[in-house]
Amino acid sequence: MKNIKFFSTNGKSRSVSFTEALLKGQAPDLGLYMPEFVPRLSPQFFKDIKKMEYYEIAFHILKNFVNIPEEELLKISKEVYNFGIPLEKIYDRKYIMRLDRGPTCSFKDFATRMMARLMKYFLQNENKELIILTATSGDTGSAVANAFYNLEGIKVVVLFPEKEVSENQRKQMTTLGKNIFSLSVDGKFDDCQAIVKRAFADKEFSTLNLSSANSINIGRLLPQTVYYFYAYSRLAKRDEEIVFSIPSGNFGDMMGGLLANKMGLPISKFIIATNENDEFPKFLQTGKYKPIVPSKSCISNAMNVGHPSNLARLINLYDGQMDEKGNITKQPNMDSIREDIFSVSVSDNETRETIKDAYKKYKLILEPHGATGWNGLQRYLQKEKATLCVSLETAHPSKFPEEIEKTIGIKPQQSKSISELKNKKEKYENISADYDVFKDWLVG
Repeated sequence: MKNIKFFSTNGKSRSVSFTEALLKGQAPDLGLYMPEFVPRLSPQFFKDIKKMEYYEIAFHILKNFVNIPEEELLKISKEVYNFGIPLEKIYDRKYIMRLDRGPTCSFKDFATRMMARLMKYFLQNENKELIILTATSGDTGSAVANAFYNLEGIKVVVLFPEKEVSENQRKQMTTLGKNIFSLSVDGKFDDCQAIVKRAFADKEFSTLNLSSANSINIGRLLPQTVYYFYAYSRLAKRDEEIVFSIPSGNFGDMMGGLLANKMGLPISKFIIATNENDEFPKFLQTGKYKPIVPSKSCISNAMNVGHPSNLARLINLYDGQMDEKGNITKQPNMDSIREDIFSVSVSDNETRETIKDAYKKYKLILEPHGATGWNGLQRYLQKEKATLCVSLETAHPSKFPEEIEKTIGIKPQQSKSISELKNKKEKYENISADYDVFKDWLVG
């Protein structure tokens, strides 16, 4: 299994090992890496996981893809997954999975911490140094900054849209220093992402070891399969199917779930809830894809993505092809996509109403991203019957205290990591959304 190769969704680059895919981030032809083969896990594994801790489940899944000694992978898994994953029953068998207990209170901690440790392992063996370029619409930057902070041989550059991140999100990126460099971009998330992608394709940077910690990196994607297995192991009866509702921006979380499904996890439906950037729900309806340029600014800011990079992977998974600009050169099997996925767009007003309704009915405190997922689940259940359902809460409510207090009149209890930001000093630079300006900064 450990000889699985990874190919580019654009189909113009050679297949590579996991190590090379991890350290490159993006394929030379600007495509995204996908495994040539997705192993089907054994029936025995699905029996055994009910007794496993989270880090053990992660080990047993990732060992199929990651080419490092198993004892080293198990050690890394135990070290990085040292926080809880609450599964909160709301009513009947409808649950919220809180992926907000990591060091930056975001679901992205699950992937970035594993990816950082794997990169460190491979870099030590190859005696290389790496520059990580990351675009963020909110939570990715803070999770990446925390995961890679003070790691020898790795420099991290985070680009974030100046006016579209919350104060707490910004401070989690800008108060670390050392090997972490933050750039506030006068533009949208899509501008930040475009700069990063262009830098990877820039031949003048060929002497630099550039890589990505965005979900375009397969090293981010594979660890995101694990919490779907974990939820199933704790909640499902034997051979029972499960529904997951996923608040979605760049669609890395969705792809983690789809890969879990390919590995044999019995998921009957994926509910993909976007904010007002509704390019994907419209694509499901019409079969025609059109990016939103510029992306719309919504209170679920980490989802302000007008062209999700991971759509290229979804299209590939369903026998189609999409290039890095969103052009579909081979139409995927739309009937299969629609069979597996239900998608809705949730407006800011609907998001706020969902936050109010969840608190009024269940004393459930949701932040804007989790609220879109919960809204999507409720809309699905109005049309279809489903017994076991899990909606993902992807960030801690204390990352968005102003919005929650304004909506339900309650200030959410602060997590320890958020409260510690109060007296920390920030350091970051402002740049325009001009690639040449960024290029001058990087080589300066």
